Amino acid sequence: MKIVKFAAIDIGSNAIRILISNVIQTEDESVYFQKNALVRVPIRLGEDSFTMGEISKRNIKRMVKAMKAFKLLMNVHGVSEYLAFGTSALREANNGSYVIDRIKKKAGVKVEIIDGTKEAEIISNSKISDFLNTRKTLLLVDVGGGSTEFSILNEGKNITSKSFKIGTVRLINNMVDERVWEQIKIWLQKHTKEFDKITLLGSGGNINKLIKLTKVKEGKPMSLISLNVIYKELESLSYEERMINFELNPDRADVILPAARIYLKALEWSGGQNIYVPKVGLSDGMIKYLYKKSKKKA
Repeated sequence: MKIVKFAAIDIGSNAIRILISNVIQTEDESVYFQKNALVRVPIRLGEDSFTMGEISKRNIKRMVKAMKAFKLLMNVHGVSEYLAFGTSALREANNGSYVIDRIKKKAGVKVEIIDGTKEAEIISNSKISDFLNTRKTLLLVDVGGGSTEFSILNEGKNITSKSFKIGTVRLINNMVDERVWEQIKIWLQKHTKEFDKITLLGSGGNINKLIKLTKVKEGKPMSLISLNVIYKELESLSYEERMINFELNPDRADVILPAARIYLKALEWSGGQNIYVPKVGLSDGMIKYLYKKSKKKA
């Protein structure tokens, strides 16, 4: 048996997180991915990028500090390889290149800014279908702060993926045109109409929190009805009440509502009735992507 440690740093619009995973290779060449540590830092880059067009000096300093901490964490864990990807907030910031140069110089962490297509592909390659019967048709919905990625998988294969500029941070800042909603509706209806039954898979921190709030048993899906009920309940409360009544972090209490709205629309427009939450996302896909790259090198 051989065990190596890989790390994935996901620089999102609502938070920055690092996932450290054990990659276990057995004698019969089977490979297992085991989460070892996950740290999330609530730096909301999207609020800078989408409203001002660039990352503020304050948040650049916070990012550098976070990356220094992540670098130390990787050293302590004995991480052999890592990837650091920046998504919509960095790719839309006018000073995105400056930010990643600053991080490289000050923290020694190399960051790559990826486009929405690559982001969607990496998420869908995280072996989501392992959680369900691969003969099912799956619609993977990953809601971020600045973008939402949709991927359709059939019998374990990625049929198509699409990234849209709609996310929780954009929505709470009223930066999403109604035409974007219409584009999503048209795309989902076009690509799901040939399949008799669609099973949704939700990815991201908000859907993980929503399924906890509905108290669905582990491994069971959340129904459209259950999601709608919790959405209406959260919507009836103030920001402060959501924090207290549901024990939500300050940076979760505002974005959870627009996230729920996106998932509800995805269910409606695809004809889905249930949504599974397998607790995987971009960082999980990055670990598998890194493993494939290292295997090719070897």
